[in-house]
Amino acid sequence: MKSSAEHPWSVGDVAARFDLPTNVLRHWETVGLLRPERDAAGRRRYGEDDVVRIAVIQRSKAAGMSLEQIGVLLDDGSAGRHQVLQAHLDDLDRRMDEMRRSKAMTEHAMQCSAHDIAMCPKFRQGVADVLARF
Repeated sequence: MKSSAEHPWSVGDVAARFDLPTNVLRHWETVGLLRPERDAAGRRRYGEDDVVRIAVIQRSKAAGMSLEQIGVLLDDGSAGRHQVLQAHLDDLDRRMDEMRRSKAMTEHAMQCSAHDIAMCPKFRQGVADVLARF
């Protein structure tokens, strides 16, 4: 067991710093994303490496990764890491393309003089690919 100096933060300390409920950290531990040390009384003690993992989990979740994907990312022995990461990159590219389209439509809508924006031919071009399904 490591010393409390190496693992200075309690679950409450870490949860507060990351603005997370403590049960989220416990859940991430249950699914194998975190492995905090325990003190002599059995309480979780988080060190710098744990805090970095939490930051990675938060950033990855914000980018749309599932906890399962994050688990593969953080597993140094995972043979499927590159496949999971490539699938995530492909998903990010798709979502970024959708966001670029949405941004262009919103910018046009801000400047368009059409009373009913859905009737504007240029605005409709932004959803032509969706309408092509019909």
